Amino acid sequence: MSLIPDATEQLARARADLRMGLPIVLRDGSRRMLVLAVETLSADRLAALAALGGTPHLAITARRAETLKARAYDGDLARLTLPKDADLTWLNAVADPADDLRSPMKGPFVALREGPADLDRLALRILKSARILPAALNLSVPTAPEGLTTLDATATRHLLDTASPLHPVIHARVPLAAAENSRLHVFRPEDGGEEHYAIEIGRPPRDTPVLARLHSACFTGDLLGSLKCDCGPQLHGALTQMGDEGAGILLYLNQEGRGIGLANKMRAYSLQDQGFDTVEANHRLGFEDDERDFRIGAALLKQMGFASVRLLTNNPAKIAMMEKNGIAVTERVPLKVGENPHNTKYLATKAKKSGHLL
Repeated sequence: MSLIPDATEQLARARADLRMGLPIVLRDGSRRMLVLAVETLSADRLAALAALGGTPHLAITARRAETLKARAYDGDLARLTLPKDADLTWLNAVADPADDLRSPMKGPFVALREGPADLDRLALRILKSARILPAALNLSVPTAPEGLTTLDATATRHLLDTASPLHPVIHARVPLAAAENSRLHVFRPEDGGEEHYAIEIGRPPRDTPVLARLHSACFTGDLLGSLKCDCGPQLHGALTQMGDEGAGILLYLNQEGRGIGLANKMRAYSLQDQGFDTVEANHRLGFEDDERDFRIGAALLKQMGFASVRLLTNNPAKIAMMEKNGIAVTERVPLKVGENPHNTKYLATKAKKSGHLL
């Protein structure tokens, strides 16, 4: 095996670079595009970009463009030209909706219509996978500046389209209040992403449908007991039901905030305090309703030897994704717990706009 990083390792480096404010380079044949994340961009790096010459543009998702009343000529994204006086404050105001209500007049915006947008689209996908606001300051360059992480566009798209293999790291007995006969399994993805966990209650047979739950990590609900969601009660309710039955699998997937990360979830909460519902908040941030990858759950179940489940969920999308990825769902087991005066509107939005069966 070569000591030179492969495409998977380069993508992991690129995510880390962008989170630290470093630019990366996307390469497609003879084309090179310099990409900087607006969220982590500094004034010094913005000045260094200007010194290169050329005409940078700002790529944002169509969801964010809709909020800003900017034209998304490329369908799922908009490429905006920069006004002559564009500075870090302007870029941040376009990327981050925190001040949309206080400073609504950022335009008028001029969107590009000509030329390919494929590298811009790829840049936004990488930013999302790094849990950064999907707003990229991009500049076409003839050659890649020395020392920057360079990604081959074709290989990177393939990696983003393909769920990363998950490797078992360790498992050990962890007696729980809900079930003393429990084991915790740790799985690590090849792409350098966050680890995922499987909590195995008892010794469920592999040849019959197992009572299972795909639970997305929720720091505020699971750990702090937040009343803004129903995640904590769902977690403990599922474990209790598995404990009562004597067997089950709870997959604890590190996809905080429906896959947008804790920082962006807190941004969404701030927008909810301004009067937007959970779906509207995600869209204003530039994300879709749900950015989670349910293929991870199916892959873990297969790896642990399960082919069919009785799925503890209120979300039909989870059932569809399990079936699509080769896990038979023989029964949907409702999990209606945790409603309180603080999350009534949140739950109503999930039912109305996301199809949850509440």
